[in-house]
Amino acid sequence: MTKVLATGTFEILHPGHLTYLRCAKALGDELIVIVARDKMIKHKRAPVVPEEQRLEMVQSLSIVDRAILGSERDIFEPLYEIKPDVIALGHDQCFDADELTGQLRKRGLEAKVVRIEEFNPGELCGCGKIVEKIIEKYG
Repeated sequence: MTKVLATGTFEILHPGHLTYLRCAKALGDELIVIVARDKMIKHKRAPVVPEEQRLEMVQSLSIVDRAILGSERDIFEPLYEIKPDVIALGHDQCFDADELTGQLRKRGLEAKVVRIEEFNPGELCGCGKIVEKIIEKYG
């Protein structure tokens, strides 16, 4: 059984997330999703939606076999238990695939890192775009 790991903030679920998770699931048999902890999100603004609520939303998706909250100390910590065969990166995630592969190897983790190139080009397929539209309409 091939375990695929996908990660993200998943602040406002949108079709772009579904495309990412569908493509990730196609890489294996089991899709495990790590929802980023609030305190670990440093590459963008802090989420408004609480992490437990974001986790609940991701868990409710039929494409997802299991969803967990990430570590509050080290993003690699859950990988020792999960032991993924594949780590799927979204087309716009800030990780460098080669650098991530190197970090995994240093930690004795042998997962293959795959960048999902497919994305949903729809108008509201990004949290930032949704927020902008809400502000435009109601702000």
